Amino acid sequence: MSAPNIVEITTITGKSSVLALTTSPQAIVENPAASGQVIKLNQVMVANVDGTNACNLTADLYRGSAAYRLLYLIAVPARASLIAIAKDACLYLEEGDSLRLTASADSDLEAVCSYEVLS
Repeated sequence: MSAPNIVEITTITGKSSVLALTTSPQAIVENPAASGQVIKLNQVMVANVDGTNACNLTADLYRGSAAYRLLYLIAVPARASLIAIAKDACLYLEEGDSLRLTASADSDLEAVCSYEVLS
């Protein structure tokens, strides 16, 4: 099945997902292959919950067997947050794609992603 034409969609479902980041890439949002859906990423917010140390963030769009970096080793100061992907970025996940996040230190970064499933 192919992804729907977003002009002809019949359903938009708003969702949020959360993730405590590790030093291995982890998907915060996935669009399974043959889902018949498109996922529109609205915003990704990342907070550094470490009280002392900065932590680096990497975000990638994973497609097939390749990772395409959106952010690479962006420093998030201690006790601070950043908007990693802004609402006006208009990033879509096609079938088989995922948005993955990685931290330079385990348990220092937490992420929240708001998105819409279009079908």
